[in-house]
Amino acid sequence: MKYEEVREKYLRFFETKGHSVIPSAPLVPEDDPSVLFVNAGMFPLIPFLKGEKHPKGTRLVNTQRCLRTGDIDDVGDPFHCTTFLMLGNWSLNDYFKEEAINMTMEFLVKELSLNPQNIYATVFGGENQIPQDSESIAIWKKTFEKYGIKAKVGDRIQKYGKDKNWWGLESGGPCGPDSEIFYDTGKEKCSNKCNVNCSCGKYVEIGNNVFMEYLKENNTLKPLGRHNVDFGGGLERITALLQGKNSVYETDIYKPILDEVIKISKKQNIKSQRIIVDHIKSATWLIMDGVYPSRTQQGYILRRLIRRAIRHARSLGIEGEFTQEIGEISIKQFKNIMPNLETQQEEILKTLEQEEKNFNKTLSSGLTVLEKLIKRNNTITGKDAFLLYETYGLPLELTQEILQEKGLSVTNIQEFNTAEKQHQEKSRTASKGLFKGGLADTSQMSTKYHTASHLLLASLRKILGEHIYQKGSNITPERLRLDFPNDQKLTDEQILQVEQMVNNQISKQLPVQYEEMPKEQALKIVPYAAFPEKYPDIVKVYYIGSKDNPFSIEICNGPHVSNTKQLGKFKIIKQENVGAGIKRIKAVLQ
Repeated sequence: MKYEEVREKYLRFFETKGHSVIPSAPLVPEDDPSVLFVNAGMFPLIPFLKGEKHPKGTRLVNTQRCLRTGDIDDVGDPFHCTTFLMLGNWSLNDYFKEEAINMTMEFLVKELSLNPQNIYATVFGGENQIPQDSESIAIWKKTFEKYGIKAKVGDRIQKYGKDKNWWGLESGGPCGPDSEIFYDTGKEKCSNKCNVNCSCGKYVEIGNNVFMEYLKENNTLKPLGRHNVDFGGGLERITALLQGKNSVYETDIYKPILDEVIKISKKQNIKSQRIIVDHIKSATWLIMDGVYPSRTQQGYILRRLIRRAIRHARSLGIEGEFTQEIGEISIKQFKNIMPNLETQQEEILKTLEQEEKNFNKTLSSGLTVLEKLIKRNNTITGKDAFLLYETYGLPLELTQEILQEKGLSVTNIQEFNTAEKQHQEKSRTASKGLFKGGLADTSQMSTKYHTASHLLLASLRKILGEHIYQKGSNITPERLRLDFPNDQKLTDEQILQVEQMVNNQISKQLPVQYEEMPKEQALKIVPYAAFPEKYPDIVKVYYIGSKDNPFSIEICNGPHVSNTKQLGKFKIIKQENVGAGIKRIKAVLQ
């Protein structure tokens, strides 16, 4: 069964169970400060899991593209991927544990024809005065019985603590026990201690039902007052099982890309080849979602992925520029389920090409300097590592990887952190490695900056032309940042014009108001809206000025001031190139 068939079967099955299909959100979250990227299907739904009404109802299903930065270093093994597709279905205070577990099993066994004899479940066993999930244990026993299996706790059903079978955000919010589902691949046990959570590959996790029945506030738990279900399953892993493959890279999802990498490799190393496949594919998804290589925030991760792929290509003897070639095959692989890959193909490939050229210019000289430093001192200090990063574009991770291969490490890593913090003091989160996408918080200043970004975009469209639209944004309490397509940087005169236009609208004390309407209607009013696929069926359209003749009109779900008089004086502090034909403006309110 091909992966697109698996995905389609999943969506159609849950449609028959009363679920509404919702689109995948972009990889960069708009208004969630807790994550750099969407790393699970539930993150775009957090407001609705907390109680907000979803326009599509109480039963939802989709396939969400996700990115987990913590998995980058694990890529190269049979199953880890930086970006992946997560099958997800949700109950928003609708059905709960029994229906969720039964539907999951029905899909796996009846729709996908997986052998129920090979399915195992884990449940929360209780910890820190939170009782074990006895309800799920009883449901699993009853469910297995339907398939002729007498399930015993400790065998077919296994109990674990909060580290394995509990979900919740450190920052608080809805949380609760979860029940993970594993599949026995038939391999021999690695030892007598081998269990479902063993990393040997005998058991593969294929899905997880999270039962949100608690609320964490101020480090204390209390009943949520409602119950939600969040199911997440890895499309890649399920496809590998169905196709009888020992690696996701051997499935029809990745094999055409891997075959091309193997073809152009002069040396064979499957780990490096998988890294190239994953990283270039991930780069195409990121660029599609408005991320461009840079030294901070999401752009830093994108740059790291591209440059890491290039380094591994060099170790395989791949000569010349190759990222466009691999990127094009990757786009072809996923364009059916992500049409924007094809519509933005030219821009994606240009960005890959530009970043590869930029890196190739400095990589050779940077690596030469690194080797000299190693020979001279038999070590690399934190200051040395930052010099290599700042001058030659070598990411710290790349330097560490090279040193690790030689049995060395960066000494006094704090020196690197201090230098980076000083260099990037204008970007507070970057120096800590904690990056935030979209709106960083809902503070008074961030709300002001968010509103000001609407005025900025409208002014750019009026001065530069209607080809201008938002490619990405980042709002913090200190400044706003807006990315937009334009071939040339703004002249000093144009910057002054934009500033004057924005400040003029602020001085007019314009009202900021919104109305809700169907997405199709809103997109006719705002055809330049960014990432239209992310919007639900009912959206908010914000007007700055009168609705009959607004200065600014945008589809948006973020917080806004009620009147422009609350904003203060607008000032552009910097503009930069961030990608092929993409410009960035940073501005403050004084």
